[in-house]
Amino acid sequence: MASGATRCADTICYSVALVPSTIRATYAARLGAREAHAARLAARDDGVARARLALFGLVAVLGWLVAQGRTTGWWLGLPVTGFAVLVAVHRRTRAALALVRRSIDFYQRGLARIDERWRGTGVSGERFRDPHHAYVDDLDLFGRGSLFELLCTCRTRLGEDRLAAWLASPATPDEIRARQSAAAELGTAIDLREDLARLGEQARSEIDGGRIVAWATAPAVLASHALRAVAAVLGLAAFAGLIAWGAGYGPAWLVILIVLELPVHAMTHLRTVRVLKDVEEPARALDLVAALLARVDHERPTSPRLATLALGITAAADGPVHAIRRLQRLVDLLDSQRNPLFAPIALATLWPTQIAFGIEAWRRRHGASVPHWLETLSELEALVAIGTYTVEHPEDAVPAIVSGGPTLDAEALGHPLLPAARCVRNDVRLGTDCAVLVVSGSNMSGKSTLLRAVGVNVVLAQMGAPVRAARLQMSPLTVGASIRTLDSLAEGTSRFYAEITRLRQLVDLTAGSRPLLFLLDEILHGTNSHDRRIGAEAVVRGLLRRGAIGIVTTHDLALATIADDPATRARNVHFADHVQDARMVFDYRMREGIVTHSNALALMRAVGLEV
Repeated sequence: MASGATRCADTICYSVALVPSTIRATYAARLGAREAHAARLAARDDGVARARLALFGLVAVLGWLVAQGRTTGWWLGLPVTGFAVLVAVHRRTRAALALVRRSIDFYQRGLARIDERWRGTGVSGERFRDPHHAYVDDLDLFGRGSLFELLCTCRTRLGEDRLAAWLASPATPDEIRARQSAAAELGTAIDLREDLARLGEQARSEIDGGRIVAWATAPAVLASHALRAVAAVLGLAAFAGLIAWGAGYGPAWLVILIVLELPVHAMTHLRTVRVLKDVEEPARALDLVAALLARVDHERPTSPRLATLALGITAAADGPVHAIRRLQRLVDLLDSQRNPLFAPIALATLWPTQIAFGIEAWRRRHGASVPHWLETLSELEALVAIGTYTVEHPEDAVPAIVSGGPTLDAEALGHPLLPAARCVRNDVRLGTDCAVLVVSGSNMSGKSTLLRAVGVNVVLAQMGAPVRAARLQMSPLTVGASIRTLDSLAEGTSRFYAEITRLRQLVDLTAGSRPLLFLLDEILHGTNSHDRRIGAEAVVRGLLRRGAIGIVTTHDLALATIADDPATRARNVHFADHVQDARMVFDYRMREGIVTHSNALALMRAVGLEV
């Protein structure tokens, strides 16, 4: 799926060649071209507006002269025609300008992500937060400044839902590889991504998947084939009666047919009104779906996943693009009865009833396929989001998913939400030789960030995205975390009870088909030191016996003694700090062994507490 050097759409033509440069340079070049084109269109819009005003004034003057009898009405013909032409040109220019401005927004947002200015500017995904999920809240996957906000370029709620589901649930190894291949192809298809952003501007508010599916799959309202045939015959006969009347044979035949139509009107009127009312919103939304899918059909994808999706879009006449266009033609025919000249003809020929039967026939034929069409769109949008992230982070590694026992082998692993200039990377290895890292260290030294960095990168890897690492090789894992476990007044639970409930949840996850990767921050810190030491060691040993691997941070150095037992395959590491110019300095580097000092008192003094 090549990103073409030239693209023309509507009245807009661009010819910005993709050069072997950074993605930022490409975005900046294209943004400059779009801004220049927007300036030309704005100037044209202003000129056309001035010309319209001048012609309107001329028409007003000539109209006054005609009314005064000083000239003939023929003089109005040319300026009125010119004014009508300018109205059409003005409308087209403004539509083109709106599209270019959407393109400008597309590249500005892309540059903001690359320049790390994206926080608070995108879709936060707050509605997907779930404090009872095994890791989404602990790893900051949703909310302002979250991984979802960084990833999400979706224009529909369907795409957002799919992307959120991929973050919350790992894919199979084959599915991960298929997404990686599709994302790599979509990332370089900049024209496609730009067009989807332009076309989908209204999609988030217009496309409500649940309501569309409910309409498409609801029981038929007009299902009688016999009644439809009678309505069609009477309608055609009435149309013939209209022609006969116009030819001079009188209205008698037409009047008879209208009387014969009255029982059909009586039997179908209420149901016809319901069908025609119910179709308006779904038809408008499906028209957007068709536009988005049709744009994808212009590509020639090479990755297996995209090729399969593209084939399903237009492989046959029953594909979504062709089918939705047929529905749209029915709606357009329905709109024609709003013409005052055609309305009496429509009434006489049972036009609304005919259209309603056609819409119901469409639902019977295609209604069951609508959920699949929406799934196709949502998957494409989610893949585009991963592809965008892939191309905008060329320094990140594509993870290798391997078979075998639980393993996680990462070199230079960092947190993808940290600015690159401040992101300190560490090597993390878990598996046969080391099943658990026991991380000690002073406050603010980087222990919790390490847990989140590991968790977020594993989530990225298992959704098909690249990771913030020089290299990552891992087996399929189930992530479970206890990092941000809080009390709940609404649920009547204490912090300690919330934490042990989460630990119980992680133990249950070990019964799944994938080994558990546990990430435990200051385990059981809500109770006394004696119970904490005994309980924490028991929990870690229990998880290891069930085949889990993981990382546990602690201030209680007694837990570090778990590494003294070779059977646990535990390894002690730590983060440290030092005092420089009377202030504490952290380098966030993971070191071997147990930390040898604490900084709690120093931090308390730093904020003005007397200790």
